[in-house]
Amino acid sequence: MKFIRFFQDLQLKDVPMVGGKNASLGEMYKQLSGKGIKVPNGFATTAEAYWHYLDYNDLREKIDSKLGDLETRDVQALSQCGAALRDMLAHATMPPDFEAEISEAYKQLGIEYGEEERLAVAVRSSATAEDLPDASFAGQQETYLNVRGHAHVIESIKRVFASLFTNRAISYRVDKGFDHMQVALSAGVQKMVRSDLACAGVMFSIDTESGFRDAVFITGAYGLGENIVQGAVSPDEAYVFKPTLKKGFKPVLSRHLGEKAIKMIYSDSLKQPTKNVPVPLEQQQQYCLSKEELVTLAEYAVTIEDHYSSLAGKNQPMDIEWAKDGVSNELFIVQARPETVHSLHEQQGIETFTLNESGTILAEGKSVGGRISFGVARVIKDASQIHELEPGEVLVTDMTDPDWEPIMKIASAIVTNRGGRTCHAAIISRELGVPAVVGTHDATTTLKTGQMVTVSCAEGEAGYVYEGSLKFSSERLDVCNLERPKTQMMMNVASPDRAFSLCALPNDGVGLARLEFIINNSIGIHPNALINFDKLGDADVKEEILSRTSAYASPVDFYVQKLAEGVSTIAAAFYPKKVIVRMSDFKSNEYANLIGGSAFEPVEDNPMIGFRGASRYYSEAFRDAFALECQAMRIVRDSKGLTNVRLMIPFTRTPEEGVKVLAEMEKHGLKRGDNGLEIYVMCEIPANVIAADAFLDIFDGFSIGSNDLTQLVLGVDRDSELIAHIFDERQEPVLKMLSMAVEACKRRNKYIGICGQAPSDYPEIAEFLVRHGIESISLNPDSLLATTQRILEVEKEVSSAK
Repeated sequence: MKFIRFFQDLQLKDVPMVGGKNASLGEMYKQLSGKGIKVPNGFATTAEAYWHYLDYNDLREKIDSKLGDLETRDVQALSQCGAALRDMLAHATMPPDFEAEISEAYKQLGIEYGEEERLAVAVRSSATAEDLPDASFAGQQETYLNVRGHAHVIESIKRVFASLFTNRAISYRVDKGFDHMQVALSAGVQKMVRSDLACAGVMFSIDTESGFRDAVFITGAYGLGENIVQGAVSPDEAYVFKPTLKKGFKPVLSRHLGEKAIKMIYSDSLKQPTKNVPVPLEQQQQYCLSKEELVTLAEYAVTIEDHYSSLAGKNQPMDIEWAKDGVSNELFIVQARPETVHSLHEQQGIETFTLNESGTILAEGKSVGGRISFGVARVIKDASQIHELEPGEVLVTDMTDPDWEPIMKIASAIVTNRGGRTCHAAIISRELGVPAVVGTHDATTTLKTGQMVTVSCAEGEAGYVYEGSLKFSSERLDVCNLERPKTQMMMNVASPDRAFSLCALPNDGVGLARLEFIINNSIGIHPNALINFDKLGDADVKEEILSRTSAYASPVDFYVQKLAEGVSTIAAAFYPKKVIVRMSDFKSNEYANLIGGSAFEPVEDNPMIGFRGASRYYSEAFRDAFALECQAMRIVRDSKGLTNVRLMIPFTRTPEEGVKVLAEMEKHGLKRGDNGLEIYVMCEIPANVIAADAFLDIFDGFSIGSNDLTQLVLGVDRDSELIAHIFDERQEPVLKMLSMAVEACKRRNKYIGICGQAPSDYPEIAEFLVRHGIESISLNPDSLLATTQRILEVEKEVSSAK
């Protein structure tokens, strides 16, 4: 055939012939099918066919003349010109020789799949300048789904040709410096996957927010995948860790349940071949993919990334669309293209944004981009009003689609009601380098046009819109060639949401990750309320627990999985460096504040030195809850392969307590020494220092908790404002305890580090510890670089003194 190429006859080098999208489909169909990647078959029209279509209808000069003097910044002129060009191409006549080839190719495809006359296909655009190293044309043109019959296929191809002149495509080519008459359009015709009966989505072989390259980010929702791309739904999200996936583990790091309120399915109408229908609430509250399916998709992503990286001669993260067939239950890849933000714009250092004051939160959603900006809000509810947006304003709308791109580039920030982190608004905001908060549900009603707002995406996974123009700061750090000290400089990491970003800082791992932070923020329910769910008498508590745990096998499974997810995310971010996880150390009053907690906690006059830490783990009141923590940590290490995790036991008053705790852990599969497991004790009680040898007989080392150690050495309640002025880690008795702890561990050749607040607050304490030979210092991220520089100086001073 002259104007048609089937996928098996295409490869990546054929971009000039069939565009980036179709060349990529051919590459995967031909080269990766043997590696287990399932790609639905199809065919592509060639660039020659597009020019033949224009010449047959004498359209070249007409197009050129209309575009000659167009000012794309004039939104109305752009709209009028685009509409005229699209009408011209859509209503032109299909050349008979070209039409005959399309009909024959469609017939052959139908025979292959057993539906000769009525095979459902997707007709997609593929520009010959698409997915080049300095530009991504993906999404600039149209896609038509559930196209049936050769007449409908031909009509759809004409409309695809016309979509080369959508407003956003015209504007994009001008911005990127492409000659309109040098870009041709190829139409891809691909057998549809029946994801209308199952689910579909988008995945990246890189974290879209931080650029972390060792995770596959997967989004999914019920029905056809267009709703995710358009931002019409908030999809499920998941991360899978590539390094241990390649070793045979099943490392699903985390999952987040999306709303998935509607799904796109087939309709019986040729004019409207798809429609959106509501998703039943019970189905919304379940993940659309199993963990096994997430692992399979991640394996596909890794295979695709490895293949394209070998072709590019460098690491090439990929943007991939997948679909699950509801008839066969098979997973298919329907598109793959190079990721075009992080992979094409290598950072010259790390840019961090910090919000320097608090304010009233007006809207909350998912953060995109990690930046902060402020401006006057402009609420736009319909595309016909987009010309009203002024440069520097904050665009607030229900959702965006490619028609909005010409004006999105002048916004200081973008806020939408709907959408997830792979929706159109998110993708474009990353490319433009502006912060976006998506999936707020109600921003168009809570925010008002003319209102000054600050949009912050620098506080983790959640993004916030604050009232007023709040002060913020940014800093670009050149970390490429920093000298490293002999002392290990680790980080205290509280939030899994920030782990992928923080790991880019120069570090030697994580000295403290607290389970209670994950319990408080990701779970919010007392473990005993989950264990004893059937016996709970409070109907409101039971209803809240059911609401939070509906996507899991049981309330207990929810607790275990969420704990494992939080720790796994931090461990993966810093892998293979050491990550020290402290088992839960809530006090009784803090546990009581969790949902259902008051029924299971005592009322203590001084919970700071009461029922906390190790004493809980072997007690009848908490033993079963501690077993869940152990189960979660075993999943992290054994099922996900994250053996860089070490465990730490807090507030261990006597060596005998330590023995009891270790016995409980061993009972639940966490035996010290097995699979390289090290278990430390938190050195935060004077008894830990005074009886150091007895503790070191049973543990692998100390991590000093300076807050509690100072409290107990000085006899100061660190929660009391009345005597807060006395609390000072620099007091001589505290320093003496620190030096004794370091010396004991060095003498026994055991690990010794510090994870307390003191080195972050007082550089002189960090210096003191280095001079005594401490192995590692764990700091808050904001003080890591400055303290590292000071430690380098101290080490040089110590070396010179010798």
